[in-house]
Amino acid sequence: MHNFFFGIFPYIALGVGIMGSIARYDRDPFTWKTSSSQMLRRKQLVMGSILFHVGVLVIFFGHLIGLLTPIWIFDAIGISHGAKQLLAVVAGGIAGVMALLGGGMLFHRRWTDPRIRQTSSFWDIAILGMLLAQLVLGLGTIFVSLGHLDGHEMVKFMSWAQGIFTFDGAAASYIADVSWVFKLHLFLGLTIILVFPFTRLVHMLSVPVRYIWRPGYQVVRSRRQKPANPAE
Repeated sequence: MHNFFFGIFPYIALGVGIMGSIARYDRDPFTWKTSSSQMLRRKQLVMGSILFHVGVLVIFFGHLIGLLTPIWIFDAIGISHGAKQLLAVVAGGIAGVMALLGGGMLFHRRWTDPRIRQTSSFWDIAILGMLLAQLVLGLGTIFVSLGHLDGHEMVKFMSWAQGIFTFDGAAASYIADVSWVFKLHLFLGLTIILVFPFTRLVHMLSVPVRYIWRPGYQVVRSRRQKPANPAE
């Protein structure tokens, strides 16, 4: 099972994530949006959104650079494995707390406000819940990482991630003996990539440059099976 979850499942998740996003943009380009609920309730949105997005962006690029940069580059520029591990713990911890606080505010707002709940899809709520769970797991890994400040544990994850992208058949074996909290964190992260095309997260792939010169707005018919109750 370990080999499936960390040697095969990553390719399933990446394949569905990439091809599903392309198919959605081609088939339903007007669903490629955040579906902002700001007009329904501004309270909590601004502060929660800033904390959440800044924290998530720091975490995302930190993981991207930290995991996929070849180890020899860090060695060449004199960054030791221990220093890299400590930087990941401190920066990741701060960004994780920011994202968790902001995400909690957004989840509370979407879950408790009847009007926002009415306009929210299943995936609007589910993906936010998954991201919050992922943040909790990520923060949980810090306590384990503090016991491995020599950076040796970090190298295992770098070898695994780079092995996936270089089609290394032994990639899963590199993290066979790591803590369960790391494995659960990795599995949930891959699951988020798997469901990515079916959620509002696709908007992160778009840079809104076209907003500068687009001629106007287009009204798109809702696919709701029954009309919303105006009294709610």
